[in-house]
Order: sequence, then C-alpha cells, then structure tokens
Amino acid sequence: MTAHVTDDSTVDAITVEVISQSLGGIVQEMQNALFCTGYSTIVRESRDASCAILDSEGRVLSQFTVLPLHLGAFPACVDALLERYPAKTLKAGDAFVVNHPYYGGSPHAPDMALISPIVLDGKLFGFSASIAHKSDIGGMVPGSSSGQAREIFHEGIMLPPVKFMAEGTVVLEVETILAANSRTPELVLGDLSGQVGATALGASRVADLCAKHGADVVAAAGKRLYLLTEQRVRAAVKEWPDGVYTGSAKVHSDGLEGGEPIVVRVSVRIDGGQASFDWTASDDQVAGPYNIRPPLVRAVCSYAIKCLVDPDLPSNEGLTLAVESLTRPGSCLEPYIPAPVNTYMPIANVAAEAVFDALAEILPMARIAESSRGISGTLAHFDRSGGFPRVQYELPAGAIGARADGDGVSASKAHVANGTITPIEIIESEFPVELVRFELVPDSGGPGRHRGGLAYVREYRMLGEGQFSSRVGQMLSSPDGRQGGRPGSAGATVVNPGTPQEHVILSEDGTFRLHAGDVLRREMTGAGGYGNPLTRPVEQVVADVLDGYVTVDGARRDYGVALVADDAGYRVDETETSRLRAAVSA
Repeated sequence: MTAHVTDDSTVDAITVEVISQSLGGIVQEMQNALFCTGYSTIVRESRDASCAILDSEGRVLSQFTVLPLHLGAFPACVDALLERYPAKTLKAGDAFVVNHPYYGGSPHAPDMALISPIVLDGKLFGFSASIAHKSDIGGMVPGSSSGQAREIFHEGIMLPPVKFMAEGTVVLEVETILAANSRTPELVLGDLSGQVGATALGASRVADLCAKHGADVVAAAGKRLYLLTEQRVRAAVKEWPDGVYTGSAKVHSDGLEGGEPIVVRVSVRIDGGQASFDWTASDDQVAGPYNIRPPLVRAVCSYAIKCLVDPDLPSNEGLTLAVESLTRPGSCLEPYIPAPVNTYMPIANVAAEAVFDALAEILPMARIAESSRGISGTLAHFDRSGGFPRVQYELPAGAIGARADGDGVSASKAHVANGTITPIEIIESEFPVELVRFELVPDSGGPGRHRGGLAYVREYRMLGEGQFSSRVGQMLSSPDGRQGGRPGSAGATVVNPGTPQEHVILSEDGTFRLHAGDVLRREMTGAGGYGNPLTRPVEQVVADVLDGYVTVDGARRDYGVALVADDAGYRVDETETSRLRAAVSA
C-alpha cells in the first residue's frame, strides 16, 4: 500500500479522476451482475434496483442511478445499521438486510437493501450496497402493495437492519423467516442471493482498488469527489437570482381521502450558493399509502438540482450536501409511524414537479408541464392446486410533460420513477396471460406549442383465475399543461371494456377477481402540453397525424388544423385552417 494520506486536498487531480472512473465502473459492474442474476421480472426486466459504494460513515461515494431516490435511501439504511451494529463489530463477509421505511431507509417495504461492509486489514473502509424491489413480502395482497393499506403493517414483513450473512454464511433463521412471509419465496430469496453476489463483487473490487492506490488515498479521493460535486452545484446555484420561489403540484388519484387530491407545496430559497427547500406547507399525512419519508424527499431535491445544473453530475454525497430540505412532522412528506407508504412514488414525482414549478420563474430549463403517473397495481394468477399465486408485478409508465423547448416523451417513466416496461415476450412466457393490445393512445398527449408525451394502453386476457390488486384508483383530473398548454388524458383500469360486464376499477375496489377469458385494460395517463396549441407549427401537427399521435379530429379540435385525405396521406386545407385558428384565437 502507498503512504498514509489524511487530507483529501493532497490527492492530485489525476488520481482523483482515475478513482472516480474506477468507482463508477465498479457500481456499474455491480448493477450488471444484479440484473443478470435476478430471479424476478421486476429485477431482470423492470430493473427496479440500484447499487452504490459508501464510505465508513454512510456517505455515497458512487451510485449507479437507476432510481434517484435511492441516493437518500442508501445513507439512511447505513445510518440505521451503524446504530445497531458498531463499526468495530463488522467483519468481512457480513451482509445485512433492511427494508423498514421508519427504522431504516427503504422507500417502502418491498424495497429490500442488502449492505455488505468493506473491511480492509481489520478496519471498516465503507459499504457495498444494493436495493432491489421484491415481488412479494407478505401483506394484504399479492405483491404487498395495496391501495387499501391503512398502516405499514398491512404492507408486509419489515426488517430493521439484521444480519443476513455472517462472514460468508447465510443466517438460516433470517432466511427462513423471509421465506415464510412471502407468497413468492423462491423469487425473494433468489433476488436476495443476486444482491449478495453484487455487493460481494463491489466489496472485492473496492479492495482491489485500495490495494492498488492505498486505502487512505481511495478514501481521500472519494471525499474529494463528493466535495467537488458540492462545489460545482453551489457555483451553479450562485448564478441564479436570489429570492424565495414557491411551487406546488398534486396527486390526481382519488386514493383513500374521499376524493380529495393531495397537494405538495414547496418554498425554494436561493441565497448565494445555497438552495433550501421548505416543504412544511404540504398537506398532512393521509390514511392511504400516499406518504413518503424525509430521506427520499431530500433525494428529490438532489434530483431536481442535478437536472437543472448538469445531468452528468456524479450521483454522490455532494448532491446531498449542496441542498437543505425541511419537512413537517405529520405531513405526507414526514408521516408518523405507522402511516402506510407503499405508493410513495406518485408523491415523490409530485414533489419533483413542485420544485420545477417553483424554479420555472427564474430558470428556463425548469419549465415543464406535468408528467403523468402510471396506473399502478398487481396481477396475481392462482394455481388450481391452491398453492402460492404467481405474482405479475410490472412497473407501469406514464409520459413526460412537454418542455418549454420541446415535446414530452411518450410511454416513459417520469422524473424520479425510472425503470423499464416489461416486454410482452417475458410477460407471456412467465405468466398465464395473453397481451392482446399494447399501443400508444392517440390524442392522449396534452395539446400545446409543444405536445405532451402520449400514454399507452395494455390489455391482458386472462388464461386462468386471478385477481388485480389496485394501488391507485380513478384519476380525478389529468396532468396539467403550462403556459396555455392543455392537460393530458386521464387514465383508467377497466375489466372487460366495451362489454355488458365492463367494470371500471376504483380505489374502493381494492382487489378485483378475474376469471379465464376476462380482459383487463390498463390505460395510463397522458402528459400535459406546453404553450398555446394554436402556435404549434402546422407541419408538426401534420407529422403527428401521420405518425398516429394525433387524430384528424384532434388536429382540428385541439390545434385548429384542417386536414383532407389525399393519395399522399393528408394535405392541409389552408383556408379552413386559417379560419379555425383565427376563430379559436378570438
């Protein structure tokens, strides 16, 4: 090993950059290993997982950011671990599991963190960690995420930090308890094994890096990395006009609050190089699962800052150090235990939109219409033998709102959600269901000078008995447009659409029984548009019609563009278009 280094400023810039790239490569290698060894479709296909390397105090040195919220979850999990297990007791080969939203840092109970201490020469260097969503950990419904949950005890088994491996050997009692509390024990333990392998790989790679450069040099360079990130953020924020800027956004689902939307409000103070986020005016905690914990709110702040400063900023502790976040106990952003939190993602995305709404006054890059949320829920398929159900857990996507300088993105996760849509081939090969429809919904993107992203619809034909467990209900309103842009479309979950047996699933339905031959339609919401639709260039409207994004009727109704079919497709009726646009404008 090289000479002892105690001051991060003594590490030369080239070494810092080499170690930065090395740490980035390590977390990406961990991530690839996790995706390749995942048992469940939610890890393998949806990629609902993140990996990170942290220092001995739980500060993130590098994270492969699939899910931005995990930037807040990882340190909170490590903090909880160190409260229960002093650093001097941790040994190489140990691994700890934690999924408790209150006595740990998990976003919700299905997100299980696996944390492995990196011990070099008997001294704790840091932690190799991963967080991955589990297909089922008990609770009221298959998939563990119920819109009917009224407390976290309805959401499945919860573990504060407990030892899952002791010096390389699985703790049988913990493994047995986890298996006994899951409807999909093989998937849960299989995915946990993949996490054990990924974190062990990360620990090994960090040990190799320390052997090459020296543990103290790597530690000093890691500190230098996040301090540089903090400096870059503060330098950028210092260029923004000082002042206090307010914004808000709302959850559109009916949830369990008697049809009342949940509103998140933020006051952003810019003072020199400091950005402070005050969330205390947000609504109180709710009875349903639309609540989120403070470490994740802080991660939302970091996400928004990264978007507005430089999307290529490394995801490390520097993003956290550069912001201040204040929440109010008893609010939907800092609920009292045992408030449920399983549907935290809509609140997280709404918090991000509240920040962009606030800063749109001073930053052109923050000007974006509301994005849409996926219509969440879980399909469970029942075996005739009466054994465990097969849990079909997908990450639904919505669409991204139009920006001040461009159209939104269709059929995409928005903001802090991320993840991917499970391919049809995987769904049909692993579950007794047939996908009969998967397409974009024309006219679902909010009209505007820039069009909102389009929603998509999926229809599933059941090949056996099952049930759908809803996490959200009917949409009360659509994602809003900005600066004259119009809302996107409202989504819905419908059983047997267009038949006498048609039933729209609401939040009060909770779970809905399905039979062989039933069709379940899940239509997502479209995103809002930006700017007056009558100012959208006619040629762009024509292109949208030719692409199937906008119908001929929609072009006339929403954009004032009259089209006539001809041999080449469509031509613009210039006279009628001028009349329409003048009339609507007047």
